[in-house]
Amino acid sequence: MSRWDGIDEFVATAEAESFSQAARRLGLSTSGVSREVARLEERLQTRLLYRTTRRVSLTDAGRAFLARCRELIHDRDEALAAVGEEDGEVKGLLRMTCSSAYGERYVAPAVNAFMLAHPKLSVHLELDDAVRDIVNEGFDLAIRFGRLTDSRLIAKRLASRTRRLCAAPAYLDRAGAPTTIAALESHACVLGATDAWPLREGEREIAFKPQGRFRCNSGQAVLDAALQGLGICQLPNFYVDPAIADGRLVPLLEDNTPADEGVWAVYPHLRLLPAKVRLLVEHLERGLG
Repeated sequence: MSRWDGIDEFVATAEAESFSQAARRLGLSTSGVSREVARLEERLQTRLLYRTTRRVSLTDAGRAFLARCRELIHDRDEALAAVGEEDGEVKGLLRMTCSSAYGERYVAPAVNAFMLAHPKLSVHLELDDAVRDIVNEGFDLAIRFGRLTDSRLIAKRLASRTRRLCAAPAYLDRAGAPTTIAALESHACVLGATDAWPLREGEREIAFKPQGRFRCNSGQAVLDAALQGLGICQLPNFYVDPAIADGRLVPLLEDNTPADEGVWAVYPHLRLLPAKVRLLVEHLERGLG
């Protein structure tokens, strides 16, 4: 029995607050993860987790042990990455996260092409519109948009995205096209996850608060509502550009388009950045840029 046995399973379970979620993350069975954590507790003669039928939570001892285990795992993974870099191979497991729509359309195809060039690399890509805590959840890499504020992370700009206002021709035939930002107040708007739309007025950026009958935190659902004529939407260009190109949507107030937002690769501060992360970031920069 290795002294490492159970540590990865414990960290994954503590972060996910669930044996089943930890099992999915590690590619193991739920019973196997639970068994390894129980064996670890038995070796330590200490309860690390409280277990209920709905969730798992840390004991005080478990919380202190989790912090040390994360340090151990980071040091171990850096050592393994250094060996991998010495023999010129990209290998091992890389965990990353990205928003759903952008990930499906752009990041996943780029990652798949990277994996074809590096057959010893495994990638777990989690598509989630929530902003994940990649340090505490054990991710190697995340793709994010806009302004970044987490000082624990290093960020590298990969590309940019533009938010565009647009509406279907059927809606504009009924309601007319707005010619100023102020005119948007009299229009039906299709709302996404945010309460305000960034727009540019002269040299300054303003936040316009739209009103409408439909709201959804899915960009694809907002796009569908706009295509059906429910109102004006503001979405990143990768959602709307194809529909604008074939005439299903009409761009609006293009002089008031906000400044481009950055698309960033972000990863934790490490003394040695693993080759798998460094090379994938370089590949994404070439592909997405």
